[in-house]
Amino acid sequence: MKIIEEIKLPIKNEMELFEKKFSNLMISKVPLLNRITHYVVNRKGKQMRPMFVFLSAKIVSDEIVGEKVFRAASIIELIHTATLIHDDVVDSSNMRRGFFSLNALWKNKIAVLVGDFLLSKGMLLCIDNDDFDLLKIISNSVKDMSQGELLQIEKARRLDIDEKTYFEIITKKTASLIASCCALGAAASNGSKDKIDYFRKLGEKVGIAFQLKDDLFDYGNKKIGKPIGVDLKEKKLTLPIIFAINKSSIPKKRWLINSIKNHNKDNKVIKDVINYVKEVGGIEYTNSKLSFFHQSALSDIKELDESVYKESLEKLINYVIEREF
Repeated sequence: MKIIEEIKLPIKNEMELFEKKFSNLMISKVPLLNRITHYVVNRKGKQMRPMFVFLSAKIVSDEIVGEKVFRAASIIELIHTATLIHDDVVDSSNMRRGFFSLNALWKNKIAVLVGDFLLSKGMLLCIDNDDFDLLKIISNSVKDMSQGELLQIEKARRLDIDEKTYFEIITKKTASLIASCCALGAAASNGSKDKIDYFRKLGEKVGIAFQLKDDLFDYGNKKIGKPIGVDLKEKKLTLPIIFAINKSSIPKKRWLINSIKNHNKDNKVIKDVINYVKEVGGIEYTNSKLSFFHQSALSDIKELDESVYKESLEKLINYVIEREF
């Protein structure tokens, strides 16, 4: 049995019903929009974020999952999909999960409008059902993601990022959405304020570790997940290179900054930078930080009562952090 199927077992029925509800949610009166959303739904990923919602909800309340939990899962999937579509436009990316991106098939204008449609659909799903607690959680996440992305773009232009700012960026840009998944699940199951906050903090730790793992793929020995060196080519200063810059002599710092700033499209230069980062311990340092957040999340999990849902949540956390793609 594949690990994803194993993780899904306790919430198998909920996930199957969720897929049907989510597909129906995407239907509109505009034929072009229906063709595009059909394309999106049929190329869904592993749906880890809805899994975080359902597992958190079931841990908080082991009762039959109510419609509010399904709405919470739908909201997070709508927002996540919208941000991926917008990201592809911003990054001029033509591929997503091995398929052509929307902007590659239907151009930027249509892709942006579809992203806006999904974003508004998620917000209206909250408003139409008076789920203002869910709306507050997801609205804060969208705000944080936008701020994190803009901060990263600003720092890519200046190349003056430090470790503190880096963690601020990934906490906002990536961790906030996984934090929202867990918080939404707890809130949709009528969890207390303390319980919602507990799950939000847990999800944030998982999200930070998730991004650290993603950043390490940039320095891999083979192509897994994304092309090697793509972050450096886009002038994104992640933790391995930040560590290397901080540990280097002034001449080496100048060489690193100049390489990323002026020679970021040169494959040989990027390869030299990657090798240097490895030599000075940038990968080991990043792995140590990843391990810290990973173990901290697992330590938090121990506070929960034993259940099949807790077991699956722990497996899901391990999976998203230890993945090789």
